Amino acid sequence: MLNFGIIGTGWITASFVTSAHSTKKWQLRAVYSRNSSSASDFSSKFSSEVTEPIQSHTDLSALASNPDVQAVYIASPNSLHYAHAKQMLEGGKHVILEKPATSTSAELDSLFALAKSKNVFLIEAFRHLHEVNFKILKKELSRLGPIFGASLNYAAYSSRYDNVLKGEVPNIFNLDFSGGSLVDLGVYPVSAAIALFGAPKSSSYYPVKISTGADGGGTILLQYDGFTVSILASKIYTSTAPSEVFGEKGTLSVPTITDIESVKFLDAKLKGKATELGGKKCDLNLKEEAELFAEIIKEADWDAAKELEALSRAVIEVTESCRKANGLTFKVEKSQ
Repeated sequence: MLNFGIIGTGWITASFVTSAHSTKKWQLRAVYSRNSSSASDFSSKFSSEVTEPIQSHTDLSALASNPDVQAVYIASPNSLHYAHAKQMLEGGKHVILEKPATSTSAELDSLFALAKSKNVFLIEAFRHLHEVNFKILKKELSRLGPIFGASLNYAAYSSRYDNVLKGEVPNIFNLDFSGGSLVDLGVYPVSAAIALFGAPKSSSYYPVKISTGADGGGTILLQYDGFTVSILASKIYTSTAPSEVFGEKGTLSVPTITDIESVKFLDAKLKGKATELGGKKCDLNLKEEAELFAEIIKEADWDAAKELEALSRAVIEVTESCRKANGLTFKVEKSQ
């Protein structure tokens, strides 16, 4: 059983804790929040699921030095990921870091180097890449023969855009907090493309900039040898378009790029007749990643961690270059 702490008390953290507990491989031992009542309230939701009392912290150094905590899951605002992860790694904790792991590639390099020096794991949490149906999608690429292209989409209207329309600047649409659609939703299809096809030869981004100065959405093009992946990602409108991979022998289609419920093969010679290939979707959408991360840590599987590190590096190389090419500069970059 891995005893872990958390930084960030939002819905994604609650979902991770529930999913982690369901694996029987994790146990929540500590909660950090700047507000003591928030930490206590969060802890109370899970007190019946653990065998030891959940400790509350309002001091990060106390969490980093807590001897009862082996790993820390971090889901704080994007701009705080680097500082929070750095402090936990320096304390000798394994770190599960919600996407996007860091604001810049330089920060990511620094954290991976620190993790190696401390002999602990740093893992970025791309939950959708560990789902059973995503794995089936990847495995079945061989059905397609030569690949001609792909269209990967994730566009979902955010209620926080309502705040933007009122003249406010919520964190997720604030460049000072390392926000924007590309690094929030765009990383899902970008990471999916890299997991399926590897790092692209080149990338470009055509954003829709909003009043906050951040990107509300846009189109990303990833160029590979012989084909292009087109990505539609947005937080200011919704699309119901499926995600598809096109090949000489047919098309693989999924209704969404996350929480995939169906994987279909449309045979080119049978006028697009669909064959269902998918498995049963997991009820808890972070359980599969929690299972994998526990095994990596417990088994000291450095080879698996190295593959995930390479993925993280490739993703931020794409998002960073796309941002910079469009003048989407984070506050942390202005101070460097």
